[in-house]
Amino acid sequence: MPADHFSSVAAQYAQSRPSYPEALFDWLASQCARRALAWDVGAGNGQASVALAARFERVLATDLSAEQIAQARPHERIEYRAASAERSGLPDGAADLVTVAQALHWFDLPPFYAEVHRVLAPGGLFAAWTYGILSVEGEAPDAIVSDFYHRIVGPYWPAGRRHVETGYAELAFDFRPLPSPPLAIVREWTLNELLGYVRSWSATARMQQATGVDPVLALAPRLAAAWGDPGVRRTITWPISLRAGRP
Repeated sequence: MPADHFSSVAAQYAQSRPSYPEALFDWLASQCARRALAWDVGAGNGQASVALAARFERVLATDLSAEQIAQARPHERIEYRAASAERSGLPDGAADLVTVAQALHWFDLPPFYAEVHRVLAPGGLFAAWTYGILSVEGEAPDAIVSDFYHRIVGPYWPAGRRHVETGYAELAFDFRPLPSPPLAIVREWTLNELLGYVRSWSATARMQQATGVDPVLALAPRLAAAWGDPGVRRTITWPISLRAGRP
C-alpha cells in the first residue's frame, strides 16, 4: 500500500493548493462517450472531483488519507471515500473515466492498473496528470523559491517526487495513449498565498518533523525582501503533464 504523505498537511493542502484549469476537464469529458461515472483516485480534498462533477452524473472520489477526505467540499454528485487506489469497491465496467491528479507517482502501479482495467467501461478513458515545479514572476523571487525547493527542503522530498519533475515520462503506462493538449496552471498570488502553498509541500512538513524547525520561517523574510509590497500579486505558473489513454 502506498505511503500517506499528506495527512499531516491536509488542512494547509486544502487551503493552498492551486486548482486545475477548466480546459483540462473540458478535454477529458470530450473524450468520453458516456458521462455517467468518473472515479477520481487519490482525490485529496476533491479539487479535481468537484470539476468532474460539473461534467459527470456521479463522481467517486477516493483517497488513502481520511484526513484529506475530511477536508473535501461536499457535493451532491460526489461520494467521498477513504480507500486505497487498488480497491475502489466499484463493479466491473462501471467507470467511464478514471482520473489521477498529482498522485500517480505514489501508487503501486501494477495492482492499480489492474483495478483500472477492471472498472473501466468499454471505450472508457484513463487520465493522470501532474503539475511540475512552479516558476515565479521576477528573477529574484523565482531564484529564492527554486533554492528553497531544491536545496533547503530538497533532501526531504520522497523518492517518488522525481516523477513529478520528469512529467511522468518515466512511469509505466498500461494504456493506448492519446495525444493531449498543452496545459498549464497560472495564478496571480500575493506573497502570503505563495508561502501558504509552500507550507503544503510534503517536503516542508517532513523537514519540520525531522528538525523541529519550520523552514518557511527563514524563507519568508528572504522572499519578502525580493517580493516588495506583500500585497502585490505576481504570476505563478506550473506546467501540466497529462498522460491519457484507453485500455
